[in-house]
Amino acid sequence: MATKTLHFPSARHLHLLYAGREENLASIERHLGVSLVTREDWLKIDGPETAIGRIEALFGFLNEARSQGMSIRTPDLTRFVEMIARGEDDQLRELFGQPLVIATNRKTIVPKTLGQKLYLQSIQKHPLVFGIGPAGTGKTYLAMAAAISALLKNQVERIILTRPAVEAGETLGFLPGDLREKILPYLRPLYDAMNDMLDPEDITRFTEKGIIEIAPLAYMRGRTLSRSFIVLDEAQNTTPEQMMMFLTRLGEDARMVVTGDVTQIDLPRSKQSGLLEVQGILRDVPGIAFHQFSGNDVVRHPLVLKIIEAYERYKNPIAPDDGGASR
Repeated sequence: MATKTLHFPSARHLHLLYAGREENLASIERHLGVSLVTREDWLKIDGPETAIGRIEALFGFLNEARSQGMSIRTPDLTRFVEMIARGEDDQLRELFGQPLVIATNRKTIVPKTLGQKLYLQSIQKHPLVFGIGPAGTGKTYLAMAAAISALLKNQVERIILTRPAVEAGETLGFLPGDLREKILPYLRPLYDAMNDMLDPEDITRFTEKGIIEIAPLAYMRGRTLSRSFIVLDEAQNTTPEQMMMFLTRLGEDARMVVTGDVTQIDLPRSKQSGLLEVQGILRDVPGIAFHQFSGNDVVRHPLVLKIIEAYERYKNPIAPDDGGASR
């Protein structure tokens, strides 16, 4: 047995590394076989020397994550601890070997959760990535950021942003206004994200030249999209036929990200979601990555996570235990 004390810049700094929850320290003790005591800006570790080394590695990775802009949350910490316990230090070292920064004209974007970082790394490594999860996890915003960054670095020649206008059904032609005015309400979220990352004059110039194209999914039919970064948003509202049509548009030197939330399907009940089906079809195809976000990756107002959790409890109530008397 041995003892070692780790010192940190401040009590708040240390507090943030374990997400400010005493139960997280207890979880670390159970998983890594040590005893931990913390006061102010220090952490005392009692245990075998090998276990102490693991604790040092763990807090080193947590510190690196924070320095790269990540907010440590309990699920992230749990994942770190489990990886350390399995001896997967190399994977964590690779994950944080260098900061992941997405540069756009108006702002620099860094992942705020471990899930977001893994998602962006998948986008960088694979030509086709599916980002699936609840609202507020950044799946569309980060895909847009990656697309704009790739364009500014001349890695692609154009960006194509699309989503199904499913709420319009067959009545699009009867809506007032010209084509742009008819489809704008369904594409507004994509414009909002783009306005956050590019100067207005750049948006005007890129869209007028066709370098950035925002269009309903139906406009993708029959095209081959080469040397492009293509983002399909709200993919849960595609039919299986639309999903296959879209995925087969992938052309030479193109990259594609498909995002959606399978809990918010607006299709008629008689139609299956293409996003649900495609997971079973393409899950094991090399070059394709599926990234599943959870409520723990929500980065909007804290109430958003609570709302998602409340709906999950409502939809999936825990069955009462009939096996014995209550205690």
